[in-house]
Amino acid sequence: MTVGDRGEPSLVKEPAPAPARTGLRGHPWLTLFAVAIGVMMVTLDGTIVAVANPAIQKDLGASLAEVQWITNGYLLALAVSLITAGKLGDRFGHRQTFLIGIAGFGVSSAVIGLSDGVELVIGFRVAQGVFGALLMPAALGLLRATFPAEKLNMAIGIWGMVVGASTAAGPIVGGVLVENVSWQSVFFINVPVGVIALAFGLFILVDHRAENAPRSFDLLGIALLSGAMFSLVWALIKASEWGWGDLKTLAFLGGSVLCFAAFALWETRVSEPLIPLGMFRSLPLSAGTVLMVLMAFAFMGGLFFVTFYLQNVHNMSPVDSGLHLLPLTGMMIIGSPLAGLAITKMGPRVPLVAGMVATAVACFGMARLTPDTGTLTMSLWFALMGLGLAPVMVGATEVIVGNAPLELSGVAGGLQQAAMQVGGSLGTAVLGAVMASRVGSLLGDNWTGAGLPPLSPEQLDLAEKGVQVGIAPVPEGAPEQVARVISGVANDTFVSGMSTAFILAGAVAVLAAIVACFTKGGENAPAGAGAAHL
Repeated sequence: MTVGDRGEPSLVKEPAPAPARTGLRGHPWLTLFAVAIGVMMVTLDGTIVAVANPAIQKDLGASLAEVQWITNGYLLALAVSLITAGKLGDRFGHRQTFLIGIAGFGVSSAVIGLSDGVELVIGFRVAQGVFGALLMPAALGLLRATFPAEKLNMAIGIWGMVVGASTAAGPIVGGVLVENVSWQSVFFINVPVGVIALAFGLFILVDHRAENAPRSFDLLGIALLSGAMFSLVWALIKASEWGWGDLKTLAFLGGSVLCFAAFALWETRVSEPLIPLGMFRSLPLSAGTVLMVLMAFAFMGGLFFVTFYLQNVHNMSPVDSGLHLLPLTGMMIIGSPLAGLAITKMGPRVPLVAGMVATAVACFGMARLTPDTGTLTMSLWFALMGLGLAPVMVGATEVIVGNAPLELSGVAGGLQQAAMQVGGSLGTAVLGAVMASRVGSLLGDNWTGAGLPPLSPEQLDLAEKGVQVGIAPVPEGAPEQVARVISGVANDTFVSGMSTAFILAGAVAVLAAIVACFTKGGENAPAGAGAAHL
């Protein structure tokens, strides 16, 4: 890699230096195993905590806003820290940042489990987000440095399989622990997993740093990018509460745009930028980043409503709803390593396009779900979505990380994770607004059409908020016949809103399939340069 006129690195890549090997230390497949344990801990935590939130609220006497901060604090810390954390790995070594991330995440989890106040839970959830941000880009940076080009797809495929498996296990494990042990056990489970990951990391991982790795920090760039990411994600989180046209929402969105613009201008002037803008001269890398945002928009935004559909429309427990989602996550688990093989043989473009087309078809299929849809039909659409997402998770990750220079692999890993966070937050916010609009336009007429007593504006507003998440606004003590009619109206209205949201998610998936046409495989280290004795 060379340095451009303004200090921006060009994308002429140097072969990765061969890692030092002592016995099993530095072995590529053992390296993959070591980082997979750490990644499993973070991704498991991403879904397991949602099941515990009601128990935390009851036990600690938390308000709804405080419970929301248990999730929002974690997401904000993660989104704001990811790219900076990747840069720390590029500067000080991915092994060190990975191990610090593992240790910090485990200690934060233990403190949360011992907490007797919701303020401590929120504070250390923020700490979890920061340490998780250190861990995730470092894991991808270690894989990028350890595996040669022809093996990297398979490694990322197995990495994706671990992400899928732990994501699937979260609601099920969380439900079992909360129901049979305590909400604290949801956090304590990270401690033994963290100890195992730390032990393997200390004995197996080898530090990888390119000769021309960054030697200084772009502090102003970090501040501007952090401000931009915080303002964007915060606006997306709060938009459903404030309203998209509210002055506060517009102020945070405007502040995000200004910070991003100032960041881009500054990065062209600093000698060692946080994100060399020359990276984005690579069309495949830019396309892979956009693809990751669009994929997360369709997947996470759509999945947000599926959980409400299963639990509130079909009246399933959290554990049962997690089991019903196994076709989706199961196909991601099975499909990820297979996708790695396919991408290795034919390149990422065809699998990525096919994956997003399958995802689009699944979204349009789920738009046809009704309150009475059976398990078999749901499972078929869930399985198709999982099958479509597997090559996208693997391929887009490889396109981003593989097309970045070795000395920027941490930044590229942070960029991949940040794109997922922004896409997921954007999808949840936008599709949530679509749902709210659809429910608002239908509920009053559906209520009246069912012959139910008219609602006051205040009652209608409260009913709409409940129906937006599939909850039927049945008054306490209502006769069974009336309760059944209200539930029918609520379920039909919710499903209509969910269908509209899935149609939009499918359209975004079609757009992602078009973007996938501009991707190509990473031009990372040549065969044998990045790893030995595979």
